Amino acid sequence: MDLILPSSGLIIWQLIGFLALLFILVKFAWKPILSALEERETSIETALKAAEQAKAEMANLKAENEKLLQEARIERDNILKTANDAAAKMIEEAKQAAATEGAKMIESAKAVIENEKKAALNEVKNQVAQLTLEVTEKLLRKNLATDAAQKALVDDMVKDINLN
Repeated sequence: MDLILPSSGLIIWQLIGFLALLFILVKFAWKPILSALEERETSIETALKAAEQAKAEMANLKAENEKLLQEARIERDNILKTANDAAAKMIEEAKQAAATEGAKMIESAKAVIENEKKAALNEVKNQVAQLTLEVTEKLLRKNLATDAAQKALVDDMVKDINLN
């Protein structure tokens, strides 16, 4: 049983050694260990706060990026709409200009055709008049070949003149 139970002198010396070790640790090691733990806790808290701040900052940057992207999309849509409107306006103006120019060309062509028509009609009238004169001359030469025929024609003309 002596092996299981320690003697009272051993217990006292162990108690004195433990108290001395405890006194030395409290006097010299306890404060540096506590200050190191507090320092570590402070650095961990600072790191956590910095991480939260960085996370919030990233969220803000992401929100700003989304806002800028949305504004860029809106601006792009506005630019495209303006460009499409300008293109449509230019096309419409070109169509109107082409229609106006076409109408002018048609009117000019009509005027040229009318002038050509009048010139052709005048030419035909002149030719008909010339042919009529030639035919009349030939007929008169044939009919008025004698003096008696000439005298009868003059008398008929004189009678017609008096009647009119």
